Parts: sequence; C-alpha cells; structure tokens
Amino acid sequence: MSVFNVFDVAGSGMSAQMLRLNTVASNLANAETVSGNEGDVYQARHPVFESVLQEAESMNGDEVTIVKVREIMQEQTAAIPLYRPNHPLANNEGFVYSPDIDTVAEMADMISASRSYQNNVEVLSTTKELLLRTLQLGQG
Repeated sequence: MSVFNVFDVAGSGMSAQMLRLNTVASNLANAETVSGNEGDVYQARHPVFESVLQEAESMNGDEVTIVKVREIMQEQTAAIPLYRPNHPLANNEGFVYSPDIDTVAEMADMISASRSYQNNVEVLSTTKELLLRTLQLGQG
C-alpha cells in the first residue's frame, strides 16, 4: 500500500464520522419535539457503515479498504404519549406524542464519533509529518 493511500482511508473515515455526528445532532435536536399524531413523531436515525475494498490509483495495483455509508437507518420505536390537554398540538383526548430518544446514549455516540474523527485527523497529521521528514532526508 502506498503511503498516499493513507489519505484516502483517513479521509473516508473522517467523512463517515462527520455524518455520524450530524445524525446524532439531529436526534438530539428532535428529542424533545412533540406531535399531535403518533405517526408524525420524529424517529431517531443512525448511519450504517461498511468497509469497501477499492483499487488504489497507483501503478502497482494496490487495494485499500475505505469506509462508505450503506444507509441511514431509521428507528421504529413507539412514540411516548404525554397528557397535555392545553398544548396546541394535543389531540381530542389531550395527548401529544414525543419520540423515544435516549439522550444519554446519543451523547455517548457523539463522544465516540468525535474521538474517531480526532483519531483520523491524527493519522493524517502523522502521515504528513513523516512525508515532510522523508523529503528533508535528502537535503542534509
């Protein structure tokens, strides 16, 4: 594997983690929303990743494994009924419906995605530093 393929691998990992951070942010932003209809309640979303073997753009036919998003899965959890007869969105029985989103689990997922993103940035930084030092070897 060429050292330049590291940029493709780390870049795909960074893109995947950024998408993961965006879906967590969407889930957290909608965790407290309500709806007057049980079918219209926000459902949490989670990306599903897969590793894809890709032929690298090099002369020796190297292959690298990168991360791709297979799909963004939508949870199928039941809405939580809340009795709020004075709420403007309440139905005839006085209920509004809230999504069943575990904010603690979402925060843990956010921390994990953030750390994975940071690790990929470190890989890129280290690779760049090694390439610069290699170029300096011939100058000495």
